Amino acid sequence: MALMPVAEAMAAVLDGVTALPEEMVPLRLAHHRVLSRDLASRRTQPPADMSAMDGYAVRASDAATIPARLRVIGEAAAGKPFDAVLKAGEAVRIFTGGVVPHGADAVVIQEDTTRDGDTVIVNEAAATGRHIRRAGLDFREGDILLRAGDRLTDRHLSLAAGMNHAQLPVHRRPRIAVLATGDELVQPGATPGPGQIVLSNGFALHALAASESAETIDLGIAADTLESTTAAIRQARDSGVDILVTTGGASVGDHDLMHVALQAEGVDLAFWKIALRPGKPMMQGRLGGMRVILRLRLPVHDAADSCPVRPPRRRARRRGRNSGQRPARERSTAGLPACPDRAARRRCHRGDHGEPSGQFAAGESGAGASLDHPSAPRTRRRRR
Repeated sequence: MALMPVAEAMAAVLDGVTALPEEMVPLRLAHHRVLSRDLASRRTQPPADMSAMDGYAVRASDAATIPARLRVIGEAAAGKPFDAVLKAGEAVRIFTGGVVPHGADAVVIQEDTTRDGDTVIVNEAAATGRHIRRAGLDFREGDILLRAGDRLTDRHLSLAAGMNHAQLPVHRRPRIAVLATGDELVQPGATPGPGQIVLSNGFALHALAASESAETIDLGIAADTLESTTAAIRQARDSGVDILVTTGGASVGDHDLMHVALQAEGVDLAFWKIALRPGKPMMQGRLGGMRVILRLRLPVHDAADSCPVRPPRRRARRRGRNSGQRPARERSTAGLPACPDRAARRRCHRGDHGEPSGQFAAGESGAGASLDHPSAPRTRRRRR
């Protein structure tokens, strides 16, 4: 039977994925969350004409010929406007961030003046609009500055605060349950018995999910029995998670019970077995509103299998916008014989400064593939 190509498997994983419901969160908790709708400013910034420098607010016509002597009639500091109208022959001492008084149309910086009691001597001619930040220079009330699908960074949060939003509408964080299976597994820190190994890739999955702002539930290790496996599946379903990711038990051995358990629980499988090495027994399906993704168990499979896990989380959070981050490109450190019917993945390492080194693993038709991609595997010819 022909195996499902990786690209088709990815399409099946993404089929029907929709954005998660909206919730409002405080600004300080919105970092790395995904905006669920466009956000308009609630205010104009700056709200009035503001001084960009320390100096004196003047009428440019009064300081066109220098030196000019002007009477200082008051002060305008940030948050403390001068509330009178500036008239001919007058000046107001002003500081950075102070509102430019009515009647003034220029600011002369302090360095270009000499103070003499209640008089200021202007030594450099003033120009209309000089050193003034006009109202609305940054944005105006009603301007759409953040878009639905934006993953909120520190800069986004600073902007949202400036727009006067204390809470932001974001998509609910995906909830992901991680289940490991196998009598041979023990938790880190335990002493493995004969034939046992330490669980490792489950922790990579939790970290991978956390890096995408997902909430995770650890279902632990299910024994190689149908009862233990089905009980874990029911626990995931009853906890209301969006995605169940399992490792192990996906092949056809006598102790690989995940396929049987999923069918017994009524999971509608979209596919089982894909054209990927390692990773052939991967499967994906639905149990009500919960998606199920089954992966292989060996630690090296983390990189090979990360592709089908990331996209549904990303699309569930946002509407297809790209974060702008390019994936790390990893290269195989050794040759791998070409497999005519399956794309291949292999252990890799990065060179200095994250640059790839070595060779790509061989894949379909001798092509290589990057191991970590946010949406779908890509292939490239092997270097010779």
